[in-house]
Parts: sequence; C-alpha cells; structure tokens
Amino acid sequence: MPLPQPCPAPPCCSRRCGAGGANSRQVRRMMGAATTRIGQQDPELVDRTGFSPEQINNLHKRFLQLSGNKDTISRENLNDIPALTYNPIKSQIIEAFFDKRNQHDSEVGSLEEITFEQFLMVMSHFRPPTLEMTAEEKQAMRKEKLRFLFNMHDTDGDGKITLEEYRKVVEELLSSGSIEQESAKEITDAAMLEVASTNVPHMGPEDFYEGITFEHFEQILKGLEMESRMHIRFLDTATVHCGKS
Repeated sequence: MPLPQPCPAPPCCSRRCGAGGANSRQVRRMMGAATTRIGQQDPELVDRTGFSPEQINNLHKRFLQLSGNKDTISRENLNDIPALTYNPIKSQIIEAFFDKRNQHDSEVGSLEEITFEQFLMVMSHFRPPTLEMTAEEKQAMRKEKLRFLFNMHDTDGDGKITLEEYRKVVEELLSSGSIEQESAKEITDAAMLEVASTNVPHMGPEDFYEGITFEHFEQILKGLEMESRMHIRFLDTATVHCGKS
C-alpha cells in the first residue's frame, strides 16, 4: 500500500492537519491528568477503601479497560475476562461485584451495573494487610473478608448459608471428569459437618442443616489464614496491581 502523500492544500489546511496530532496529544494528556487526579481529589475514597491514591488511579485505568471507557461496568464486561473463563466459581465471583452487601453498607439486593466507586468498594475486600496495621485493624480486615466470602455463599441474602447453598459452590469446585456429582455431594456434606462439629462444638446436626450464621462461619474458618491469601489476580495487567507485590 503506498504511503499517504502530504496534503497539497493551502497553508490553512496544513495547519489543520498538523493541529490534529497536537490535539490528539493534548486529549491524551488531559485524560491522563484526569486519571491521575482521581485518588488525589477524592480523599474519602482513600479513607473508605484503604487504597492509596496511586492504587486508586491504577484501578481506574483497569476499570476503563473493562468498561470500554464507560462510566459503569456490567456483568457482561466481567464475563469477557479471559482469566475467569475456566474458574469454577466464575459466576459467584462476578455476582459478588453486583451484590449491594459488598458496598460496606447495610443494603441488600443486586445491582445491574456498578460505577467506579462501587467497583472500588468491592475491590477493597481483596487488599492485603500492611506492616503498619495494628492487631485491631488486621482483625477488622479479616472480618470484612469473611463477610465477603459469607455473602458469596449466602446467595439468597437471608443471613444463613444453607447446606444447599454450600453444596452449590463446593460442588463446582470438586466436580470434574473423575468425581461424580453424587460423590461431590457426599464429600461436601461430610467435610462441612466435620469442620462445623469440630470448631463449633455446641452446634448439632439439626442446627447445621437449618443453616450457618455468620458467627458460625467465623468459627468454622477460625484456623484459616486468609488476610494475605485472599486476592484477585484476574484484574491485574502489567502496570495495574491492587496491592504491593
């Protein structure tokens, strides 16, 4: 293909041709500047999420990549992420972003789309602890992460994880070509009942089958170190990270 020839038009046209590149560069600079100011101009986001201004800016870049430079993200946007394609709990992960309970308030229900601020509130559950955190702050972070996991299992939002809800998630993790669905159910039931009876001694089988409350859930997972392990990598790019590596 021949290279485009210089425009033989009058000087005014040449100025316009040259201005196009300058305008394009100016727009890019303005967009970059706007992104850079997000964390700096909204200290409330820093306080509410625990992210630094730089981390907020990086997450905003990723948000724009996922949304196609729109103001909101839909389930379809997250559904197209390649790294989630073969994740056995893909649907639960995606739904967690649209669960109102994960917005650090008391609302219950589901959102159709989320803004960047709402996206950031969900992402804050995946922050690793820092060396500067006090024991109380680390405990509060652990409780937030546990609540997030609890909400993923409590799909109907009634404040309890029923055996059926627990089965649904665990079966998706266990089911494969070598494990039949019925076997996965048996493993799920036995494992959950054993862990519950060990960590919550006063909890009988009849209570177990009625459903597990958040307090029971905390006891069941009390030996699990999750503060630094609960992270989300499918949002990372070469330059976008949620925490320090």
